Amino acid sequence: MSTKALICPIDGMIDFERPDGVLGRGYLACPSVLEGAPAIVVIQEWWGVNKQIIGVADRLALCGYLVLVPDLYRGKTTVEEEEAHHLMDHLDFSAVISQDIRGAVRYLNAYSTRIGVTGYCMGGALTLLALSEIAEFSAGVIWYGFPPLEALTVLNIKAPVMGHWATQDVFFNIESVDVLEESLRKAGVDVTFHRYLAHHAFANETASGAGRIAGTQYDSVWAQQAWDRTLTFFGKKLW
Repeated sequence: MSTKALICPIDGMIDFERPDGVLGRGYLACPSVLEGAPAIVVIQEWWGVNKQIIGVADRLALCGYLVLVPDLYRGKTTVEEEEAHHLMDHLDFSAVISQDIRGAVRYLNAYSTRIGVTGYCMGGALTLLALSEIAEFSAGVIWYGFPPLEALTVLNIKAPVMGHWATQDVFFNIESVDVLEESLRKAGVDVTFHRYLAHHAFANETASGAGRIAGTQYDSVWAQQAWDRTLTFFGKKLW
C-alpha cells in the first residue's frame, strides 16, 4: 500500500470525503516514519477539537501512528459546560458514525489496513458505537464514556477493546461499567477493563472540578498508567 501521496499539512487540518460525498474536516497528525505505520481515529470530547485533544493526536503520532481526529462540531470549540452540552445534544450520533468516522476510516485506509479508534467521554461512547458498526477497526480504547447500553449492539463488536474507568465517576457510575463489561464478555468480545481510584476525566490535563465541571479531576499518576496500558495494547493489536 503506497504512502507517497500523503502530505501532512503545516496546520494539521485536512479535508476528507465522507461516504455521502460531503467533505469532512479533521486534524491529521503524522508519524516521523509513515511507511508501515498503523493508524488511529481519535474521537473528541464534548469540548470539540481543541488543543487538548490535538495533543492526544500528536502524542500518538510521536509513538508512530498516523492519527486523524474528525471535527464533529465543524470548527466549533468551547470551554463552557452549557455550550458543550448544547453542541453534543445537537449532534446526530448515527450520522457521525456512518459519515464522519467512517469517512475518517476510509481516508486512513489508503495508508494502512490496521486502524484503531479511541475516544474520551462523549468520544468514548462514540468509540463503542463505532466499533459495533465499522468492521474495519482492529482495536479500540474507551476512556470513561459509554452510550446507553440498549443502544449498543455488542454482538457486532469483533475487535479487541480496552476501557479505562474511574471508580468515583459521577457521570458514568462504575456499576454500569460492570454491566457493560459483562455484556461484552457474554458477546465474546476480547475485552480488558481497567478501573482507577479517580474521578471523571482523570486523563484530561485541563480538567479540575474547581475550574471546569464539578466531579472532574485530572490525575497525572493514573493518566500515565492508562496511557502506558493503551500504548501497549495498541502496540500488540496494530503493529
